[in-house]
Amino acid sequence: MEYILIVISAIFVNNVVLSQFLGICPFLGVSKKVSTAAGMGAAVTFVLTLATIVTYLVQKCILEPFDLKYLQTIAFILIIAALVQMVEIILKKVSPSLYQALGVFLPLITTNCCILGVAIMVGDGTYNAMGLEPTLLSGVVYAIATAIGFALALILFAGVREHLELMDIPEGMKGMPIALIVAGIMALAFIGFSGLV
Repeated sequence: MEYILIVISAIFVNNVVLSQFLGICPFLGVSKKVSTAAGMGAAVTFVLTLATIVTYLVQKCILEPFDLKYLQTIAFILIIAALVQMVEIILKKVSPSLYQALGVFLPLITTNCCILGVAIMVGDGTYNAMGLEPTLLSGVVYAIATAIGFALALILFAGVREHLELMDIPEGMKGMPIALIVAGIMALAFIGFSGLV
């Protein structure tokens, strides 16, 4: 039951983009088409899950025992960048078709603050608002659910932006102004889920 609460909370109530405002750059930049948004969502899900596992282990096995918590941000940034590069190299060798499908999305993930934010929250145990014992399993569940929430928000936003291209919008509102208004309305809509958990 606790994992279901973590999943619902991470996807709907505390959506990483719409309520915590992490990952806004790819949210606004890669959301012009649903296909590119889905590719970015899949890439973020994979890297976020892998990065959470590795950074949690580094936090609990190296940084905390040796009293090096002040190096957390630098260590996590280096780990995430190395993981993204490693995943890119492995995908290029093992599955060239998947590598081509993800294209520019893999290098973009290195600069996605959503990945670093979730890694820090899981490492510190601050993601757990329900008072449960933070463990690696609950952290991984939170990371996967957060990535799904990120992908859901990105795909919904991309769908709305595709429809906006077909509408007659005043010239001064075209492009980013209407996109920001839609993002604000989506954030308000997701606030409606706050009573679930």
